[in-house]
Amino acid sequence: MNDDIDRELPMRVGDALRDAEETLAVAESCTGGLIGATITAIPGASDYFEAGLTTYAYDAKRRHLGVSREALDEHGAVSEPVALEMARGVRDVTDVTWGLSVTGVAGPTGGTDADPVGTVYVGVSYAGPWGTNTSEATVSRYEFDGDRAVIRAKTVEQALEDLIAAIDRIH
Repeated sequence: MNDDIDRELPMRVGDALRDAEETLAVAESCTGGLIGATITAIPGASDYFEAGLTTYAYDAKRRHLGVSREALDEHGAVSEPVALEMARGVRDVTDVTWGLSVTGVAGPTGGTDADPVGTVYVGVSYAGPWGTNTSEATVSRYEFDGDRAVIRAKTVEQALEDLIAAIDRIH
């Protein structure tokens, strides 16, 4: 891994989080830590970035994020329910304002008719102040074209875009 990372998007994330005095943790599957690496490529990321968990296997998702056995059994790791539980789980276990999750099929194998190679779910969760009933979590499904490296890079970019959009909407 090198530091040849486009810094505009992670800088926007950092500025938005710093301005709001909020924090972020990420739970990554198909990107294997690339989101955390992208965010921490920006000097001063420790002001807002708490943790990055690469939870590639089912058991890691259960143990570290609290993803339910039922969600994994019924829907598989590459699914909306699992992405949602990952985003909420990383937010809650690390006690941050924002949780960001990605799970998908980066290829070149592993795709199905329902979820072909390039299918990615991005989850974003927000912890509103206690008593305000403003906490929320959303998931978006994407299908990217390209080889494994391209799909992973597009996933990082889309996840950061989704996070910025959520921060802007909340604030």
